[in-house]
Amino acid sequence: MLQKVLRQIDDNLEQSLTRLFALLRLKSISTDPAFKEDCVETADWLVRELQTLGFRGSRRMTDGNPMVVAHHHGPSKDCLHVLFYGHYDVQPVDPLELWHDDPFQPALKKLGEKQVIVGRGAADDKGQLMTFIEACRAFKAVNGELPVAVTILLEGEEESGSPSFIPFLESNSDELKADLALVCDTTMWNETTPSITMALRGLLSQEITIKAANRDLHSGLYGGAAANPITILSKILADLHDANGHVTVPHFYDGVEDTPKELLQSWHALNFRAEDFLAPIGLSVPYGENNYSLLELIWARPTAEVNGISGGHEGEGFKTVIPSTAHAKVSFRLVQGQDPNQIRDAFQAFVRARVPVDCSVSFKDYGAAPAFQLPYDLPFLKKAQVALSEEWAHETALVASGGSIPCVGDFQRILNMPSLLVGFSLDDDNIHAPNEKYDLKSFHKGQRSWARILLSLAN
Repeated sequence: MLQKVLRQIDDNLEQSLTRLFALLRLKSISTDPAFKEDCVETADWLVRELQTLGFRGSRRMTDGNPMVVAHHHGPSKDCLHVLFYGHYDVQPVDPLELWHDDPFQPALKKLGEKQVIVGRGAADDKGQLMTFIEACRAFKAVNGELPVAVTILLEGEEESGSPSFIPFLESNSDELKADLALVCDTTMWNETTPSITMALRGLLSQEITIKAANRDLHSGLYGGAAANPITILSKILADLHDANGHVTVPHFYDGVEDTPKELLQSWHALNFRAEDFLAPIGLSVPYGENNYSLLELIWARPTAEVNGISGGHEGEGFKTVIPSTAHAKVSFRLVQGQDPNQIRDAFQAFVRARVPVDCSVSFKDYGAAPAFQLPYDLPFLKKAQVALSEEWAHETALVASGGSIPCVGDFQRILNMPSLLVGFSLDDDNIHAPNEKYDLKSFHKGQRSWARILLSLAN
């Protein structure tokens, strides 16, 4: 059956492009309330498409933009059940003047030797989610059914912080729970090497405010006698790391395990070089914990970073002032085994211990999310890895991500469901930027890849 499904995908590529272009023309910008009705229209378009494939699909209203939920039975009552997640909302298009064409008039263009689909949402995430839907379409055309039971959940607020997502999961947990979540919102290692994202770092964000005197002070009158909150804050931030780059917050590394040697060897084989990674941003030497490879530093090790610091006179000219307050924003990228709440408590205690007795400190919490990591021995992981390698004729890279995809942690926490992260976009697809693109090869072979993965999982 696989060969017939793959041939069906090949023979209907032009029709699948027509459907994708219709979806890309819809201006589903979630960050701007002016496009609220466009988001609703996009959700309705997707519902209609899924219904034509035999899904029981519906638009579900939330306090924000609607969700799309659709179900399709599998070949038997006890077959594998997967939940496919994607998002239909897109980023704003500004600055519009930097686009070569209308961002909502998608087109197929030649870029060097490649053909690419251009338009807002082409790679993030409309083109990606359509690879899965088109794979389902091919199975239905060839066999009249899907190889596994499928629930599809398409979100309309991913680009605006997903405010409705967790309440929706909690309210519909019984309906949405499956054996496995499939998430197609990631990238390939390169244009010929498929990848599965094994791990995502978690995130903790805090803002610190140090307050000293009850007003700003003249440094000539009070300098040397009055506490300077910028100086105090600077010392606290400097204390966050030791000479070897380790984070010094007590118990920060509790639960952090070394990366398995087998995985490190596979990362080494990716030939990821510091000069290639850092040179485009004007740097050359990795800066972080000593004695770890570059990929370990950005994929597998926790970090503490100062994202902003302010206080005193920040305008033009000079003002000899001792400010009354100083502020800093600090974020932590966390790995498997770290509890964001415990890290937050330990960090706040670390700061309070360094604040002088007649000064005060307050904190503003910007949220926390745990890290995600798949066990390396999961059977479905090996099946997906083999399926992708067969399609792309290159060994599938098992990678990690220094960033975060919150829905993955939500699936694990609320639905007790692991996630398989497979995507087909590329690093140069201009996601969130003008002239977003998606390689035609990615769109085509992405469909074929999902067909192989679904059939492999079913077996």
